[in-house]
Amino acid sequence: MTRPPRTGPGRGWLLRLVIAFAFAQGAVSMARPAVSYRALALGADETAVGVIAGVYALLPLFVAVPLGRRTDHGRCAPLLPIGVLLISGGCALSGIVSSLPAMAAWSGVMGLGHLCFVIGAQSIVARQSAPDEQDRNFGHFTIGASLGQLIGPVAAGALISGQGGTLGRTSALALLVSAGVAAVALTSLWRIEHRRAKGAGGKPGHKVPVRAILGARGVPAGIFISMAVLSATDILTAYLPVVGEHRSIAPATVGLLLSLRAAATIACRLVMSPLLGLLGRRALLTTSCLLAGLLCAGVALPVSVPVLAVMLAVLGFCLGVGQPLSMTTVVRAAPDRARSTALALRLTGNRLGQVAAPAAAGLIAGAVGVAAPFVLLGVGLVGAAGLGLRGEGRPDSAPAPGESGTAPAPSEPAAAPVRPESGTGPVRPESGTGPVRPESGTAPPETGTAPVRRPGIDGAPRS
Repeated sequence: MTRPPRTGPGRGWLLRLVIAFAFAQGAVSMARPAVSYRALALGADETAVGVIAGVYALLPLFVAVPLGRRTDHGRCAPLLPIGVLLISGGCALSGIVSSLPAMAAWSGVMGLGHLCFVIGAQSIVARQSAPDEQDRNFGHFTIGASLGQLIGPVAAGALISGQGGTLGRTSALALLVSAGVAAVALTSLWRIEHRRAKGAGGKPGHKVPVRAILGARGVPAGIFISMAVLSATDILTAYLPVVGEHRSIAPATVGLLLSLRAAATIACRLVMSPLLGLLGRRALLTTSCLLAGLLCAGVALPVSVPVLAVMLAVLGFCLGVGQPLSMTTVVRAAPDRARSTALALRLTGNRLGQVAAPAAAGLIAGAVGVAAPFVLLGVGLVGAAGLGLRGEGRPDSAPAPGESGTAPAPSEPAAAPVRPESGTGPVRPESGTGPVRPESGTAPPETGTAPVRRPGIDGAPRS
């Protein structure tokens, strides 16, 4: 009998995966602002910087679903070192080239590497976690992303300084350092995927259509919740400095506020299991999105810095719930043969949000005011809370359609007496016309309270 793979937050494979994800995400979070500064040093204007940043998110859109298909019918682990190498190469070459089109191209390679790593890592967590461990394991897995998002921008800010030629040199140095940080992730990518988990999907010839995946109840809700949470995080990071400028809040204070938000997100994911046990996943997901929507809209209010700090801490805690639980929502709702493809579609939605949300926020902020994007994000998060109330697609205890038949196996009837014979009629001896009758003795058997019918080998009764 094959034993199931060992899972849990204390298992080595999950810890190594979190460490690798922290370095990979830290490198990306360090490189993205460095790319913008280097582009400015090379003479780019705001539009060119926006195009370069957009290529990072746009290029992976074309390969997300094919990568998910490939992962559904094969191993997940090879995508991890491939992703790390693409991230490292994209960072290093972005710091070496001196033309804006080349920087845009290598920024896209960096985004492609990040997508490869995340699809492979999320598929491993989904494949090697029992249903009752998925929320916890996805929560711990996303701690790696939060650590990278917390440390990466701080490290980039410490390395990048100066103006003109100095800015170009320091931003190039930051990109080369980020390439080295990404390469460190390779040291943790050993024995991540269990051999028993290989090829857990179906045969390559049986592909679930994308329309069927998106039509499964729970998948669109999980994608939208993830998109709303990620958009709120991105807009908060991009526009809180603008809010601080309008309210005369020092840049150093704004940086501390953003770090406080990231730290609260990490704290949330560390206590995910107790929260799930206390509230349940549906109530936790709905409450966190609703409260995050109200707090996100509240950022637009002219409150004092201490009040803003408390609001951002609670907001970061609430935003920490959405990403891991949306992963579980998508995995549980999708067909078993298309879980990696469903996760890839979720990442596609995230990339679309990363492209569309900043563009929409810029248009709204220019037309209405800098506080308006936060109100819009609040509305989106409240809508995500409404989707969370609908629940998931398939319950954990019910098999997916077509997996184990169309009806449960009927239980054995209790009304008919159990006979030792294997046929349906009475056993007859080899010679004779009447049925075999039990021995009519009066002594009961040694281990029972009633005589037991046991025909002998030759058909005759046996005592």
